[in-house]
Order: sequence, then structure tokens, then C-alpha cells
Amino acid sequence: MRGQTHPGVAPGAGNGPIPLARPVLGEREEQAVLEVLRSGHLSLGPRVGEFERRFAARVGAAHASAVSSGTAGLHLALRAVGVSDGAEVITSPFSFVASANVAIYERARPVFVDIDPLTLNLDAEAAAAAVSSRTAAILPVHVFGYPADIERLERTGVPIVEDACEALGGAYSDGVTIGSRGHPAVFAFYANKQMTTGEGGIVVTGEGAVKERIDSERNQGRAPNMDWLDHDRLGFNYRLSDIACALGIAQLERLDQLLAARARVASLYREALGTIPGLTLPCEDAGLARRGWFVYVVQLPSGVDRDRTVTELGAAGIAAKPYFPAIHLMSYYRETFGYRRGQFPVCEDVSDRSIAIPFYPQMAEGEVARVAQALGAVLSQASGSQISLAARSR
Repeated sequence: MRGQTHPGVAPGAGNGPIPLARPVLGEREEQAVLEVLRSGHLSLGPRVGEFERRFAARVGAAHASAVSSGTAGLHLALRAVGVSDGAEVITSPFSFVASANVAIYERARPVFVDIDPLTLNLDAEAAAAAVSSRTAAILPVHVFGYPADIERLERTGVPIVEDACEALGGAYSDGVTIGSRGHPAVFAFYANKQMTTGEGGIVVTGEGAVKERIDSERNQGRAPNMDWLDHDRLGFNYRLSDIACALGIAQLERLDQLLAARARVASLYREALGTIPGLTLPCEDAGLARRGWFVYVVQLPSGVDRDRTVTELGAAGIAAKPYFPAIHLMSYYRETFGYRRGQFPVCEDVSDRSIAIPFYPQMAEGEVARVAQALGAVLSQASGSQISLAARSR
């Protein structure tokens, strides 16, 4: 882990493989974890509360509850706002599948609406139009860290649970930090996120009663006084260990540096990729809205074979992957709910053309240039093949 403590100072480009993501860990993280190991208090200890207080202060929330994953946080947050049997949850089909799965955990139905072609977030007007008597919640996703139109969704009067798992460091269109509006918002700390606890997540909220419920349900439904003899509600094993929370505290201490380094790499990519014909880059910040940079996802020109592009980049030593598959076209959702291609055309088009390319704080300018050069070459070859094929078909 040593040698990775300065994310703003990138290593040389080299000729080796360039991974999709790489966490920034160093001596402070080692020290924090070792302190917990030596204390012998590995779970349900003081680091959990400390991490929660520090994180809540960071995003401007009144309360925070650390949990084992972003998925666990979304599940508990939906329960807290009243999602249960037979309800509907309006959400995006362009997301990691967990944001839809959590509704099904409570025997509710995810109701998809299409996305905005620029921001790639839930189309707020379409979501408002989809509200019915069965709607128990709206679950917008801040896709790739760009803020969804929460202000418009709030006007529906429907409870909101924000999937902010990709959006740490971002701000809404009014400039307010994502996570500070009061309704439950969930962040995640997998190794490729803006900061990491290895695995883990956190729910922030403005209501003490919501925190009390989530704190109980993450720990098997134990009573508030932690009495082993009384579990006063249904609960789950969704705790986050003191070891993970210690890692999170250390990462919070360097979060400004990590976010700035990600923004630096994003800026390098915008300059390096901006001249590639037909390539769609992530939308830029508009007004006071600010993206919390998580991944760098581009949309290939129409007609380009995405899977072949990923394979050819891999052959050049550059990791890439399709990002995201459309949820409603996954086998489970098609077979269970009858979704089919053509229902959400914007999502399907974006999904068919999107790939994530290497993105992490330590990327050197030379590495960014190498990715851009390789992607440009692959797309140029694909374009030449298309022209040749079109000429032969005349």
C-alpha cells in the first residue's frame, strides 16, 4: 500500500496494463486498521459512531447509519419510508441492478421510467407522471455521480430515497451537497468509489427516528438499549465492522485530495477524448450542480460494436467494460415482470453504446493519453470498416 499515499502525484504511464480502477491506500489507513486490531474491539465498537458522525458532518446531514453495503442501505431506507408488500417504487432502468432489487426484497414492484439523454438520470417529469395510488417511494439514482433532479421529484410529495452510492462530493442544482436534503440518501464505499471501506455503505437522514430504526434493523432488530434478550422488530445482519469504519475515517481525512485528483483525471480525459468523432463524453456541470466523479463512461458512436471495442482495448492492455446494462432487459426482469426492448428507448440506446474506461486518482497524464490513443485507433478502424462495408453494399 505504501507509495499510493499521494493521489495527486501520478506515476509514469509505462507500458503495463491499465486497470479500470485502483483504490488509494497508504500508511494512515494501515495505522487506523492496526489500532482497531490491537484493541480487540472489532465490531459494535467506538469507530462506528465516530465514522457516522464524521460522515454526516461531511455531507451536511443530521444523522448517519453505517451499514455493510450500499445495497443494504437502500433496502433499509426503503423500509424506513414505508415500502412493503404490493407497493410500487419508481426508479431508473439505467443503474446498477441493486437499486431495483431492493424494492423486490420488500415484495414491492420496481416501476421504471426512461432517462434524460444528457444527464442519464431518471427523467423527473416522466417519474412524476408515473406516480399512482400504489407509489410508496421514488428512488432516483445519481448516475455516475451527476445529481438527479431531486427538486422536481420532491414536488410530487412522494417519499424519496436517494441512491447516492456513486455521488459522494457532488452537489444538487441549488449547490447544496448531495445527502443534505433530509430524506434518506445512501452512499457506498466499494473499492472503486470516491473513498473506500473495502465493502460498506452509509445511510444519511434528517430524521432521528429513521436512524433509530435503521440502527436496529441493521443489527437483527435489537432493541435500542442493545438488550440481547429483546429483538423488537424484524432485522438483518447489515452491520459494518470497526475495522471498515476505521478505514473509512482515514479515507475521509484525505477525501478532498481524492476528489480533486479524480476531477483532474476527468479534465485530462475531456481534453484527450474531445476530438474523437462521434464519441459522447459525460455531461459537464450545469449551473450550481456538481458531479462527484466516480467512473468515466463514454458513449461510442452509433453502429460501433461495443463488445468488440472492449475486447480490442483489452488486447492493448487497457481495461474497459460495458456500463450499465439496462436493468429491464436482464433475464430476471424480463421473465418476472414482462419488460421488453423498446419500452425505454433512451436507456437502451445509451446502455448499448456505453463503456467505462480506466479512471482513478493516481492516473498519470501519459496513461490518459494512452487510453485516448487506443480508443481513438479502435474507433477509427471501426469507422473505416463501416465505410468499406457500406461501399460494397451499393
